[in-house]
Amino acid sequence: MPPAKTDQLDLWAESGLDGDDQVMVDFLLPTGIYIQMEVPRESTIQHIKLLLWKEAQTYPLFSLLGEMEGHMFECVNQAAVHEELEDGTRRLCDVRPFLPVLKLITRNCGRAERILDSKIGVLIGKGLHELDALQDQEVKDFRSKMKQISEEKMQRMQLMSWGEWLRSCYSMPLEAGSLENLIDKHEGIIKITMHYDQSQVSSVNLYIRDCLLTNESPHLTLVHCDGVKAMFEKEISTIGSVLARKTSNPPLPLPPKKRLPTASTLFPALQLMQGVLSFVRAGLFHGTELLCKTAVSSESSSRSEHVWNKTLEFDIAVCDLPRMARLCFAIYAVMDKVKKQRSTKNTHLNKYQTIRKAGKVHYPIAWVNTMVFDYRGQLKTGDIILHCWTSFPDELEEMLNPIGTIQTNPYTENATELHISFPEYSTQPVVFPAFDKILEKAAEIAGGRGGKKFYIELKEIMERDPLSQLCENEKDLIWTLRYDCRENFPQSLPKLLLSVKWSKHEDMTQLQALLQIWPKLSPRDALELLDFNYPDQYVREFAVYCLRDMSDDELLQYLLQLVQVLRYEPYYDCALSRFLLERAQSSRKIGHFLFWHLRSEMFMPAVSVHFALILEAYCRGCIPHIEVLKKQVEALSKLKAVNELIKFGTIKTKTKQAHLKEAMMTCLRQTGFIETLSDLHSPLNPNILLAGINVERCKYMNSKMKPLWIVYNNKLLEGDTVDIIFKNGDDLRQDMLTLQILRLMDLLWKEAKLDLRIVPYGCLATGDHSGLIEVVSSADTIANIQKTSSNMAAAAAFNKDALLNWLKDKNSGDALDKAIEEFTLSCAGYCVATYVLGIGDRHSDNIMVRSTGQLFHIDFGHILGNFKSKFGIKRERVPFILTHDFIHVIQQGKTSNTEKFGNFRQYCEEAYLILRKNGNLFITLFALMLTAGLPELTSVKDIQYLKDSLALGKTDEEALKQFRQKFDEALRESWTTKVNWMAHIVAHPS
Repeated sequence: MPPAKTDQLDLWAESGLDGDDQVMVDFLLPTGIYIQMEVPRESTIQHIKLLLWKEAQTYPLFSLLGEMEGHMFECVNQAAVHEELEDGTRRLCDVRPFLPVLKLITRNCGRAERILDSKIGVLIGKGLHELDALQDQEVKDFRSKMKQISEEKMQRMQLMSWGEWLRSCYSMPLEAGSLENLIDKHEGIIKITMHYDQSQVSSVNLYIRDCLLTNESPHLTLVHCDGVKAMFEKEISTIGSVLARKTSNPPLPLPPKKRLPTASTLFPALQLMQGVLSFVRAGLFHGTELLCKTAVSSESSSRSEHVWNKTLEFDIAVCDLPRMARLCFAIYAVMDKVKKQRSTKNTHLNKYQTIRKAGKVHYPIAWVNTMVFDYRGQLKTGDIILHCWTSFPDELEEMLNPIGTIQTNPYTENATELHISFPEYSTQPVVFPAFDKILEKAAEIAGGRGGKKFYIELKEIMERDPLSQLCENEKDLIWTLRYDCRENFPQSLPKLLLSVKWSKHEDMTQLQALLQIWPKLSPRDALELLDFNYPDQYVREFAVYCLRDMSDDELLQYLLQLVQVLRYEPYYDCALSRFLLERAQSSRKIGHFLFWHLRSEMFMPAVSVHFALILEAYCRGCIPHIEVLKKQVEALSKLKAVNELIKFGTIKTKTKQAHLKEAMMTCLRQTGFIETLSDLHSPLNPNILLAGINVERCKYMNSKMKPLWIVYNNKLLEGDTVDIIFKNGDDLRQDMLTLQILRLMDLLWKEAKLDLRIVPYGCLATGDHSGLIEVVSSADTIANIQKTSSNMAAAAAFNKDALLNWLKDKNSGDALDKAIEEFTLSCAGYCVATYVLGIGDRHSDNIMVRSTGQLFHIDFGHILGNFKSKFGIKRERVPFILTHDFIHVIQQGKTSNTEKFGNFRQYCEEAYLILRKNGNLFITLFALMLTAGLPELTSVKDIQYLKDSLALGKTDEEALKQFRQKFDEALRESWTTKVNWMAHIVAHPS
């Protein structure tokens, strides 16, 4: 067998450099025969099996193999696990085995279901056999329940007519009345281009409203009913082939392994732990609220294992434990204090050290969390092994991490093991009370109403922003007047929840009864209830009940946050999981984005099992969608291979740029690449059909990660192209969040009849530091516009006429006036948005202008006031970018045109006040992202920037005064921006 290669790029993507499309593969046959032969990289698994069968006829024992269709290949994939290659249509270069070794194995019965399992495993990036192997009853119960629900849904779909099917899968209802005003704006005329091509099949694209909102002409494709019926029949046939051939008697699950009881010991995985003292701290939490005083073990020292054999007692009765109580552990090493050194090599340890007594320092080693009740509501008992995590979030109190995952570290070989034992309270399981019992208890307790004299004080408390702290007296007042809260301030339910004493079962009982009569909240208000501070099961079920009023568009607007909320959910079968699956399986567009949001984070060990379970459930409930998504996954894999080819050529071989461009084009012209990258729905927008790549216009960019600029022909619009940037090596989740917030700001402004012409282009993370970005058509960067207007790079940034002249070149007459108005509106929108969000790194290559006049910002690597600095000096010293060349355009090149500038300033102030009214919503959305692991959003202190920029807690007059000061500062200090832009242009001349 050949030795393992250090870079798999050599094996699966190097043909683009040397033109060789063959690879030597080792085949292991069940007869014990070993065959080595060359096969084409681009061949399908089925074709390779035919080649092998022909070659095997010349070897001994061939007659013992039997029928070819009774066998399939198995390989070790890139995740170092065995993968059965049931799907013969996959290409070898897409399978990408870890080594070029294929083992021929006998195929078992239930082939249709096995093929489906194989496709789902490839699609979600985790083989289903990995889920099968988990000895976790909660996983088994969830999968069994979801499988049954999915099969029932598929059976209902089989009974639909093609019209019912079309509405259920592709419905996108337009808002009643919203088009009437827009049609008036367009003088009552809508031009529709119809392509009568019965051979061209596509879904119905109902996007007229969005086009009208953006002043773009809608394009509709008229599809013949026979074409739609053919799509319907194909999908129903796919469903039927799986449901009809289901294995009637599935094998019984293996019994869980018996674990011998062990003493409370710790097996250290860190060198630091060997031979030093250590201890454990534990705390009971409900959300971030500590239910009682933490418990600390004795100190232990050992070179192999640390044994405490200590009972940790908590000052709380079992009957007072909340259903969602979690037990949090932190493990510390006790070391001698050393003098501070100038070296920064141990900055990680210094950051987290806590000193308890003279000469000793406590360093956190690991943390882990577990629920007190299991998913069935039973109090945990017996011995449990917890595999710990070693990374600590910032600013943890006593290093306990209550907002961290309750999943244990799956990398068990290198993880610290903590062995604990829950006591047995009785011979029968202790079960959390059923809901009807809780209501009976609540009926026995009275109280909760106050008088008018407290109304003013209560109103002031309830109107505070979500980050405001409540003192104990205020909490007591809110709880005492809880029925007044329900009647007068129902949207302030979160503040009532913060006032509950979660360590008293009487309070919990009354709250859960109160939720039964609480008025339904708007979906926007209900989002705050999903914060990790409110983990109560019934609170979250109430929140999901309110979210059911969301339209598809509104759900898509907040889907990013809802997926992040799943990280904190302790149980797989929760109200939010069921809600998202239900909505995804009833709307292909929601299903599309839910799939990619979940799949893009599958590489994170803390959520990989949870997200895999949801993805599997979605795929089983939307079997026809599998092929559409599978095509996208394969296309992205091809683009990643091309990107790695270019990186490999740049770093390893120092290949010249022209040769790399040619290698890239050669790669894209290969049959396997053409077939995989053609005729697919765009991951950025599933309504767009990408016909094929325009290879001649594709390129790669010269930045560090060598992003690919891919040009697609639009399937529905001849002559039109769709440009997409593929990035591999950059985390796009922060860009996704920023663009989502910009999209929300745009929506809020439009609801207030203020259209500021925002351009929230598409951006989608699709994997570990990889994703896609939409290229906005007919646009250029400020830097390029300035450079083309000047012969000297250093002088380009100071040419205030460059931008206006560029717009004049692109527009004339009335079109120029329209372009300047577009520039004015969009500039106002982005000035306010970038100030509120604290967006940094605003050099002239991160600001663009469309030929129609719309200004927009790109690349949001620095937000919430995390501005770049050099040598300790902040590069950006203005609240937002407002240069004199911008003002020059707004005033149409006339310094005396103060009316236009006054209008611009009025737009900014109006936009700012609208955002202030929705400040709580912005804080909630950022708070829900705290568990995402974004580098500039790790704690509540980061969100404080939003509170300050929106001046929450101040009156509108005070806030407007603050904004006007920032506006004047931005204009007064704009010369510093021009200096920064000059330095950027000089440093990046090309």
